[in-house]
Amino acid sequence: MSRPDPTTDLFETHRPRLARLAYRMLGSTAEADDIVQEAWLRWRRVDPAQIQTPAAFLTRVVTRLCLDTLKSARMRRETYVGAWLPEPVIDPPRDAPDEDDLTLTLMMALERLSPLERAAFLLHDVFGVAFEEVGATLDRDAAAARQLAARARRHVRDARPRYPLARDEGDRIAQAFFTASRSGDTGALRSLLAETVVLRADGGGKVSAWLNPIVGIERVLRLFQGLHRKFEPAEHIRYLWIDGLPGYATLERGAALQTTALSIEAGQVTGVFITRNPDKLRRVAAALGMAGP
Repeated sequence: MSRPDPTTDLFETHRPRLARLAYRMLGSTAEADDIVQEAWLRWRRVDPAQIQTPAAFLTRVVTRLCLDTLKSARMRRETYVGAWLPEPVIDPPRDAPDEDDLTLTLMMALERLSPLERAAFLLHDVFGVAFEEVGATLDRDAAAARQLAARARRHVRDARPRYPLARDEGDRIAQAFFTASRSGDTGALRSLLAETVVLRADGGGKVSAWLNPIVGIERVLRLFQGLHRKFEPAEHIRYLWIDGLPGYATLERGAALQTTALSIEAGQVTGVFITRNPDKLRRVAAALGMAGP
């Protein structure tokens, strides 16, 4: 019988937090897993007795690895086919505590930040790291780290919902949206959409998807009208919360798995985020008990 390894146990207590940080930085659970695994390898090469604050050390390692990865990730996104969306992550059951308040909408806003602004905002505003430590992680002083976070905060301010969305209300609107969009009930769908609604779909060039955002209520309505006329209704699998937004998973034409997440303000859908890229849906498929997307 093997003896407990306190070094491993200590790392494992930090693993969930490190994985969340890496995912929020990169928008990819696969890349986040690679980052955390590399952090583990580096952790094994140091003497834990020489590490005064393991949490700070590991956070610093993961953040710096993410910053390195973002350089190549941004180059890949410049050649990405169509809209890029973060990999959808299914939220825990409603009785589980929220780990942070970042929604998919906010993650999209973070994409517009520089890597350093993104890191400063996430470390301080989301993960509660003091500016002195943020600065040390980014090779900046505390004042510079504070300025990075402040600039980031200004950029993402409009992406934060003005009013929190109750879980039951989100569920109700997601169900009404699914029913209206798949039944051809244009009047019901119109009542749910904000005038400035934007639909984004991520197929990654692997499956069919709209390459550019669909902006405005009339264009979004015409899109769903066309889908209703041309294709059989999708098979509904489950209503879900995806990165803090209400939505659902469906099997679309050709039995392709798809997730749809909805941003909602004042009872109206302001954003529709559709993920169809099968590479981004493997974990969702596993969580739903499917063999693959």
